[in-house]
Amino acid sequence: GAEPPALPPRTHQAGEVVLGVHNLSLPTRDPFGVDLQNICLQVRAGEIVGLAGVSGNGQSELLQALSGEDRRAPSNVITLLGQSIGRRGPARRRTAGLHFVPEERLGRGAVPALGLMHNMLLTRTESVRRSGWIDMAALRAQAQQVMQRFGVKARGVDAPAQSLSGGNLQKFIVGREIGAQPKLLILAQPTWGVDVGAAAQIHHEIMALRDAGCAVLVVSEELDELLALSDRLVVMARGRLSPALPVAEATVERIGLWMSGLWDEPAAATTAAAPAAVAATGANAD
Repeated sequence: GAEPPALPPRTHQAGEVVLGVHNLSLPTRDPFGVDLQNICLQVRAGEIVGLAGVSGNGQSELLQALSGEDRRAPSNVITLLGQSIGRRGPARRRTAGLHFVPEERLGRGAVPALGLMHNMLLTRTESVRRSGWIDMAALRAQAQQVMQRFGVKARGVDAPAQSLSGGNLQKFIVGREIGAQPKLLILAQPTWGVDVGAAAQIHHEIMALRDAGCAVLVVSEELDELLALSDRLVVMARGRLSPALPVAEATVERIGLWMSGLWDEPAAATTAAAPAAVAATGANAD
């Protein structure tokens, strides 16, 4: 029944461009998906950019292109710290400093039947020696550190991922990626299915990472979450991305209009579209 602690005040001092997306256009590979159209996006060091929108408007396609699961984009269309990474796969992007928390926990974020300790190896290789052998003691300590820091409740580091509750597994996956000290962290629906306390902890860890100089992109359908976390907001609608908006200038009405894809239209002519768009933020259009 206790209220979660308030988020610390922003100390937004954005630095160099970490993630650059330059006129990204891709046809969807999903028969029910959405084509990406001329996506332009920048995320700088030391800032959180929130991406809002109703599910099914191209978020999945964009995340696949950014994570390296979809490598069809021209190499120079996606850059990380000035390096062209459009053709690189997920492993090479992680080596360059990009870590990703997917929306789907089991099957993408973790292997269901594997223990937590071995699930660390999906994205963390500090315990893998040059010879190819795994230092099991180091791997175990690494998993224990994540569990302790994020309060993950499980039988131990050998507990299968599928044995954890959704909230505990989410904390483990987020903790695994934050612990890698990425240069760019992309999170999809970071607090779906977790309790209020766990959500508050995840939010604080994301903001601490931002304050340490990491560039963070958060994709969420929870507008309140984005307004609380973000330094700048963008909105996705029908495969297009709106201009970036400082969070201090964002209102529910304005974001609602933009969720209908109306950021190019005069506000006075489109005010009636706002309530329907805002109401749809919790809907799933997939």
